[in-house]
Amino acid sequence: MKKKLTYTLYLMFGASVLTGCDQGFTELNTNKVDPTSLAAPMVLNKAIINTSYLDGFGTLGMLCYNFGIVQQIITPYGSSLSGANYDQVNSGNTPLVWTNFYRNVIKQLVSVLEQTKADPLQVNTYQAARIWRAYVFMLLTDTYGDVPYFEAGKGYTEEIINPKYDAQQDIYKDILKELEEASAALTTAQSPIVTDILYGGDVAKWRKLGYTLMLRAGMRMTKVDQANAQAYVKKAVAGGVFESNADNSVLRHTSLYNNYIANHLQAREKTNFYLAAPFVNYLKDNKDPRLPIFAVRYVGAKGGQEQVASRASSDASVQVGMPMGYNDVTIAQTFTANNVVSLWDYTQVNLNTVLKLDSPEFHVTYAQTQLLLAEAAQRGWVSGSAADYYARGIRANLEQMASYGSAIPEASIKAYLDAHPYDAAKGLDLINTQYWVASFLDGNEAWANFRRSGYPALKKNPYPGSEVKGDFIRRMPYPDSEIVVNSGKLNEAITRQGPNTLDTRVWWDKQ
Repeated sequence: MKKKLTYTLYLMFGASVLTGCDQGFTELNTNKVDPTSLAAPMVLNKAIINTSYLDGFGTLGMLCYNFGIVQQIITPYGSSLSGANYDQVNSGNTPLVWTNFYRNVIKQLVSVLEQTKADPLQVNTYQAARIWRAYVFMLLTDTYGDVPYFEAGKGYTEEIINPKYDAQQDIYKDILKELEEASAALTTAQSPIVTDILYGGDVAKWRKLGYTLMLRAGMRMTKVDQANAQAYVKKAVAGGVFESNADNSVLRHTSLYNNYIANHLQAREKTNFYLAAPFVNYLKDNKDPRLPIFAVRYVGAKGGQEQVASRASSDASVQVGMPMGYNDVTIAQTFTANNVVSLWDYTQVNLNTVLKLDSPEFHVTYAQTQLLLAEAAQRGWVSGSAADYYARGIRANLEQMASYGSAIPEASIKAYLDAHPYDAAKGLDLINTQYWVASFLDGNEAWANFRRSGYPALKKNPYPGSEVKGDFIRRMPYPDSEIVVNSGKLNEAITRQGPNTLDTRVWWDKQ
């Protein structure tokens, strides 16, 4: 009897201990600090920010390729900085757009779309994500050609870990459909999402962005599908495109959240990159008031340590762009002819204006939009005067300089416009050369429009070790990692599109 009582008390004590331990267990083990899920608008913000890369090193694709291909910014150095300066493959930098977008941006956008597609209270977030996804995929497919599109970003939601590559023609068809549907579906019936990093929830501006991207996508097809190009340009204009610089899609920075290109150049690569001679010469020859804002030269500098404020000059008359086709040794052959004392004496991007740490970064602008409309008017696709669109596009970019704290006086703007009237006989050249200038520091768009239009009429990089058989780099090769993780689908794309080289043209880049 005593044993039974002892055993009973033991069980009762054990139960009370276990019960006591269990009390508050769930609450105690619930993390009240770290979120288990994120609101869709916040994830969309992250995708928008990540589109401009995750860190300074991600900008090397832009610095080493895009800017150099269009001959605006160049470096004489090789190794990790080789690229368009030598017209060579640098497998460390060619995959940067791919890896960032697929590992981060696309995954985030797919998450937003999945989270909001069936929620009637998040209609605008859903449509905005569709618009931004269209923009991001334009950047991807314009860079590489055929890419995973319809199955992209669905590894978690549908367990698709080896997505198929879609033909660029099919991608553009769907991009245009998405832009048309999403822009039309945005509604003012819901309260604005004020945390929206791009437009503060202004639905009218998101709608303009959608139709403006439609205009851009439509104009991409001018060489391959003029009927659809014209049709979508007209739809974009009817829907309503950007009407002023206030509509620009722009990412603003602060002293804490830096412009990554500025950050990279102000720190690690300050003495390595220079404005290219074709760009500087065009601006100088045309007495362009943007040159002193874009450029600075450390006159007489014989080394990086001599690139100091006392030598800095933004006077247009002293700027000397670095010629194409030289490395850091052979560039010495150019010093006497250009009246410089060293490679460090050539003109650089101005880190106190357009590339301050807090300088804005533009995705799509009113200036670019007006210039595209000028070409559309020249082709007879839209009403209005090509000359008027042209003048408004130039003016818009000149006025955009105020965003860098370097406003151009009205008298200077008027003088420049008066000195550069529109000439229909040279229309495509004039429009797209101005587009080249207006897209400075927007390497994706400058390179894409250069391939599409053929302007400005740049000369081939004469570097003797070039790996490019044609005149210019036409696309980036696929990452080596794809050979390992998705070789079957990759080979299908290469068979369809052409060799995985710098020379292969994307679908809309017809010769």
